[in-house]
Amino acid sequence: MTSPPENPPSLVSEDDRDTAVRRLQDAYAEGHISHEEMDQRLHTVLTATTHDELVSALASLPAEPPGTTSTIAAHSGRIRRRGPWRVPRTLRVESAFGRVHLDLSRAIIEHPVIDIELGLGTGRARITVPRDAIVDVEGLQTGWKDLRYKPRPRRSLPGGPGGPGGLGGPGGAGGPKIRISGAVGFGRLKIRHARR
Repeated sequence: MTSPPENPPSLVSEDDRDTAVRRLQDAYAEGHISHEEMDQRLHTVLTATTHDELVSALASLPAEPPGTTSTIAAHSGRIRRRGPWRVPRTLRVESAFGRVHLDLSRAIIEHPVIDIELGLGTGRARITVPRDAIVDVEGLQTGWKDLRYKPRPRRSLPGGPGGPGGLGGPGGAGGPKIRISGAVGFGRLKIRHARR
Protein backbone atom coordinates (compact mmCIF):
# COMPACT_ATOMS: atom_id res chain seq x y z
CA MET A 1 0.00 0.00 0.00
CA THR A 2 1.36 3.41 -0.96
CA SER A 3 1.27 6.02 1.78
CA PRO A 4 0.29 9.60 0.89
CA PRO A 5 3.09 12.17 0.67
CA GLU A 6 4.02 13.71 4.01
CA ASN A 7 3.76 17.30 2.74
CA PRO A 8 1.15 17.65 0.01
CA PRO A 9 1.67 20.77 -2.14
CA SER A 10 -0.09 23.82 -0.69
CA LEU A 11 -2.51 25.57 -3.00
CA VAL A 12 -2.15 29.18 -4.08
CA SER A 13 -4.56 31.75 -2.64
CA GLU A 14 -5.65 34.85 -4.53
CA ASP A 15 -3.71 37.01 -2.06
CA ASP A 16 -0.52 35.01 -2.76
CA ARG A 17 -1.12 35.47 -6.47
CA ASP A 18 -1.70 39.23 -6.05
CA THR A 19 1.52 39.55 -4.04
CA ALA A 20 3.48 37.66 -6.71
CA VAL A 21 2.07 39.88 -9.46
CA ARG A 22 3.06 42.98 -7.49
CA ARG A 23 6.60 41.67 -6.99
CA LEU A 24 6.96 41.03 -10.73
CA GLN A 25 5.65 44.49 -11.58
CA ASP A 26 8.06 46.06 -9.06
CA ALA A 27 10.99 44.06 -10.46
CA TYR A 28 10.14 45.18 -14.01
CA ALA A 29 9.73 48.84 -12.95
CA GLU A 30 13.15 48.68 -11.23
CA GLY A 31 14.79 47.16 -14.33
CA HIS A 32 15.54 43.72 -12.88
CA ILE A 33 13.66 41.85 -15.63
CA SER A 34 12.76 42.60 -19.25
CA HIS A 35 9.24 43.13 -20.57
CA GLU A 36 9.26 39.70 -22.25
CA GLU A 37 10.48 38.01 -19.08
CA MET A 38 7.79 39.74 -17.04
CA ASP A 39 5.12 38.52 -19.48
CA GLN A 40 6.38 34.93 -19.23
CA ARG A 41 6.54 35.03 -15.44
CA LEU A 42 3.13 36.68 -15.17
CA HIS A 43 1.66 33.85 -17.21
CA THR A 44 3.21 31.34 -14.79
CA VAL A 45 1.88 33.25 -11.76
CA LEU A 46 -1.64 33.60 -13.16
CA THR A 47 -1.88 29.90 -14.02
CA ALA A 48 -0.04 28.55 -10.94
CA THR A 49 -1.92 26.19 -8.65
CA THR A 50 0.84 25.41 -6.10
CA HIS A 51 3.34 27.51 -4.15
CA ASP A 52 6.24 25.74 -5.87
CA GLU A 53 5.06 27.16 -9.20
CA LEU A 54 4.90 30.64 -7.68
CA VAL A 55 8.40 30.27 -6.25
CA SER A 56 9.78 29.30 -9.66
CA ALA A 57 8.13 32.37 -11.25
CA LEU A 58 9.76 34.62 -8.64
CA ALA A 59 13.20 32.96 -8.81
CA SER A 60 16.18 35.36 -8.99
CA LEU A 61 14.06 38.41 -8.12
CA PRO A 62 15.36 40.71 -5.37
CA ALA A 63 14.12 39.70 -1.93
CA GLU A 64 11.17 41.54 -0.49
CA PRO A 65 12.21 44.30 1.91
CA PRO A 66 12.30 43.28 5.57
CA GLY A 67 9.67 44.53 7.96
CA THR A 68 6.61 43.11 6.24
CA THR A 69 5.27 42.12 9.70
CA SER A 70 5.18 44.44 12.68
CA THR A 71 3.72 44.25 16.19
CA ILE A 72 2.48 47.14 18.32
CA ALA A 73 1.81 46.16 21.92
CA ALA A 74 0.90 48.00 25.12
CA HIS A 75 -0.51 46.59 28.36
CA SER A 76 -2.29 49.85 29.13
CA GLY A 77 -2.13 53.39 27.85
CA ARG A 78 -2.70 54.49 24.28
CA ILE A 79 -1.60 53.09 20.92
CA ARG A 80 -1.85 55.66 18.15
CA ARG A 81 -0.67 55.75 14.55
CA ARG A 82 -1.67 58.60 12.25
CA GLY A 83 -0.28 60.80 9.50
CA PRO A 84 2.06 59.45 6.79
CA TRP A 85 3.22 56.27 8.54
CA ARG A 86 4.31 53.15 6.62
CA VAL A 87 1.88 50.24 7.02
CA PRO A 88 3.49 46.77 7.03
CA ARG A 89 1.96 43.86 5.12
CA THR A 90 0.83 42.37 8.45
CA LEU A 91 0.23 44.51 11.53
CA ARG A 92 -0.40 42.90 14.92
CA VAL A 93 -1.96 45.14 17.57
CA GLU A 94 -2.10 43.92 21.17
CA SER A 95 -3.60 45.94 24.02
CA ALA A 96 -5.03 44.69 27.31
CA PHE A 97 -6.59 47.83 28.81
CA GLY A 98 -5.70 50.81 26.64
CA ARG A 99 -7.12 52.72 23.72
CA VAL A 100 -6.13 52.06 20.13
CA HIS A 101 -6.43 54.48 17.23
CA LEU A 102 -5.07 53.48 13.82
CA ASP A 103 -5.57 56.09 11.12
CA LEU A 104 -4.66 54.76 7.66
CA SER A 105 -6.23 57.64 5.72
CA ARG A 106 -2.84 59.28 5.01
CA ALA A 107 -0.65 56.23 5.60
CA ILE A 108 1.83 54.86 3.08
CA ILE A 109 0.30 51.56 1.91
CA GLU A 110 2.59 49.61 -0.41
CA HIS A 111 0.75 46.28 -0.42
CA PRO A 112 -2.52 45.44 -2.20
CA VAL A 113 -3.65 43.44 0.85
CA ILE A 114 -3.07 44.48 4.48
CA ASP A 115 -3.75 42.18 7.43
CA ILE A 116 -4.48 43.81 10.79
CA GLU A 117 -4.55 41.20 13.56
CA LEU A 118 -6.11 42.48 16.78
CA GLY A 119 -5.69 41.15 20.30
CA LEU A 120 -7.70 43.62 22.39
CA GLY A 121 -9.04 43.29 25.93
CA THR A 122 -11.01 46.25 27.26
CA GLY A 123 -11.02 49.84 26.11
CA ARG A 124 -11.92 51.39 22.80
CA ALA A 125 -10.36 50.88 19.40
CA ARG A 126 -10.90 52.93 16.27
CA ILE A 127 -9.55 52.20 12.79
CA THR A 128 -9.89 54.74 10.01
CA VAL A 129 -9.29 53.23 6.57
CA PRO A 130 -8.76 55.00 3.22
CA ARG A 131 -11.94 56.09 1.49
CA ASP A 132 -11.55 53.54 -1.34
CA ALA A 133 -10.41 50.63 0.85
CA ILE A 134 -12.13 47.24 0.77
CA VAL A 135 -12.63 46.04 4.35
CA ASP A 136 -12.98 42.37 5.30
CA VAL A 137 -13.96 41.69 8.94
CA GLU A 138 -15.00 38.05 8.60
CA GLY A 139 -12.01 36.87 10.66
CA LEU A 140 -12.86 39.16 13.60
CA GLN A 141 -14.43 37.94 16.84
CA THR A 142 -16.14 40.40 19.17
CA GLY A 143 -17.17 39.72 22.76
CA TRP A 144 -19.22 42.12 24.82
CA LYS A 145 -19.84 44.89 22.28
CA ASP A 146 -20.72 44.55 18.62
CA LEU A 147 -18.46 45.88 15.91
CA ARG A 148 -19.44 49.30 14.60
CA TYR A 149 -18.74 49.34 10.87
CA LYS A 150 -20.83 50.61 8.01
CA PRO A 151 -19.39 49.72 4.57
CA ARG A 152 -19.30 52.49 2.02
CA PRO A 153 -21.89 52.04 -0.75
CA ARG A 154 -20.54 50.52 -3.96
CA ARG A 155 -20.30 52.70 -7.00
CA SER A 156 -20.84 51.21 -10.41
CA LEU A 157 -18.01 52.15 -12.75
CA PRO A 158 -17.17 51.06 -16.30
CA GLY A 159 -15.81 47.53 -16.40
CA GLY A 160 -18.34 45.74 -14.25
CA PRO A 161 -19.09 45.64 -10.51
CA GLY A 162 -16.95 48.15 -8.72
CA GLY A 163 -15.14 49.36 -11.83
CA PRO A 164 -12.17 48.23 -13.92
CA GLY A 165 -10.96 44.78 -13.07
CA GLY A 166 -14.19 43.89 -11.32
CA LEU A 167 -13.05 44.89 -7.82
CA GLY A 168 -16.37 45.14 -6.09
CA GLY A 169 -15.25 47.11 -3.07
CA PRO A 170 -16.37 50.34 -1.52
CA GLY A 171 -15.72 53.36 -3.66
CA GLY A 172 -14.70 51.39 -6.73
CA ALA A 173 -11.39 49.90 -7.83
CA GLY A 174 -7.95 51.03 -6.79
CA GLY A 175 -8.14 50.82 -3.00
CA PRO A 176 -6.24 48.37 -0.82
CA LYS A 177 -7.95 45.37 0.73
CA ILE A 178 -7.74 45.54 4.51
CA ARG A 179 -8.48 42.32 6.38
CA ILE A 180 -9.15 42.81 10.08
CA SER A 181 -9.03 39.67 12.18
CA GLY A 182 -8.37 38.55 15.75
CA ALA A 183 -10.41 39.19 18.87
CA VAL A 184 -11.93 42.12 20.74
CA GLY A 185 -12.90 41.21 24.32
CA PHE A 186 -14.92 43.69 26.39
CA GLY A 187 -14.04 46.81 24.41
CA ARG A 188 -15.65 48.45 21.44
CA LEU A 189 -14.19 48.57 17.93
CA LYS A 190 -15.27 51.20 15.42
CA ILE A 191 -14.12 51.08 11.80
CA ARG A 192 -14.86 53.92 9.44
CA HIS A 193 -13.83 55.10 5.98
CA ALA A 194 -12.03 58.42 5.64
CA ARG A 195 -14.17 61.14 4.10
CA ARG A 196 -11.48 62.07 1.57
